[in-house]
Amino acid sequence: MDVDTRLLRYFVAVAEEGNLTRAAERLFVSQPALTKQIRHLEAQLGVPLFTRSRAGMALTEPGRALAERVPALLADWDQVLRETKGAAGRAARVLRIGFMASAANEATQHIIAAFTHRRPGWRVEMRQASWSNPSAGLTGGDVDVALLRLPFPGQDALRVESLFTEPRWVALPAAHPFATRDLIPFPDLWDEPFVAAPTESGWWRDHWLATDERDGHPVRIGAVTDQPDDWLSAIANGYGVALAPESAARFYARPGVSYRPVSGVSPSQVGVAWAPADDTDPVIQDFVRCCLDTRPPNATTGGSAGGGRPRH
Repeated sequence: MDVDTRLLRYFVAVAEEGNLTRAAERLFVSQPALTKQIRHLEAQLGVPLFTRSRAGMALTEPGRALAERVPALLADWDQVLRETKGAAGRAARVLRIGFMASAANEATQHIIAAFTHRRPGWRVEMRQASWSNPSAGLTGGDVDVALLRLPFPGQDALRVESLFTEPRWVALPAAHPFATRDLIPFPDLWDEPFVAAPTESGWWRDHWLATDERDGHPVRIGAVTDQPDDWLSAIANGYGVALAPESAARFYARPGVSYRPVSGVSPSQVGVAWAPADDTDPVIQDFVRCCLDTRPPNATTGGSAGGGRPRH
C-alpha cells in the first residue's frame, strides 16, 4: 500500500496542533479539505487516527504510533529529494534560484554576475514561483536557494538573511480618486476592495493585505490572483487595490495602474533563503555570500531573519 506523503504531512500538522482550524491555517488549506484528507488517510490505513470532540482532535493509540514515526520519515524523504535534485544540478553545474516577482530588484543581475565570476562554468537558472508558493520552491527542494519577500510561510525552518527593505506602496486603478495624491494614509484604504493572493498562501497573503495593521478593520477582497500579470489586470480593471513594494512601480509599470506612496504601513523586506542542510555546501554558500556582498548601497538591512550566517 502506497500513502501520499502529502497526507502524512497533513496528519503531522493535525497531530501537533490538536485542532483542525489551526492545522489548516498552518498548512494553508481550507478546513473542509483538510478534514477530507485526514479521513482519506484513515480509510487507506484502515484505522482511526483521531478521536474528534469539541475540544479538538486527540490521537488514538494507532495515531500515536504513527505520530512517533512519521516526522523522521518525512525529514528523511525531504533530504533524499533535496540531495537527488541537488546532485542533478551539481552534475550539470546549474544553481537553481527560486524567486518571487522582482527577486532582489536591480541587485539581482549583479548577484548573478558576481556568482558566475566566483564560480566559472556554473550557470544560474532563475525559476519564478506563483504567489501560492511563497517559498518559491525552496521548502519542497525544487530550488537550491531563493530570493524572497519576508516573512513567508516555513521561514522558521530555513536559513534566512535579510538583504534590504523598501516601503510598501499601493497599486491603484489609474482612474481611482486617490491616484493623484502624493501620499495616502493607510487608514484611507481600509474600506477599499483589495486584490489578494490565494488563501493557501496563509499569512503571506495576510502580510500583503496588512491585516495586522488595520486596527481590527476587516479586509474587503475584490479579486484573488496568483501571478503578477493577473494581479495587474485585476487592478487596472478596477476590481481592487493592492499593497506592493515601491520597486513594483519600476518593474511592473503598466497603463491603467498607478503606484502611490502609503504612510502608516510597515515596509517590505527582501531576503535570501536556503536549507540548513546546505550550510556546508560551498556552491550555495558562494551564492549567499554574493547576495550579501551585493546589497544595494542605500539598503536598510535587518540582519539574520531565520537562523545563521553563511559559512565560508
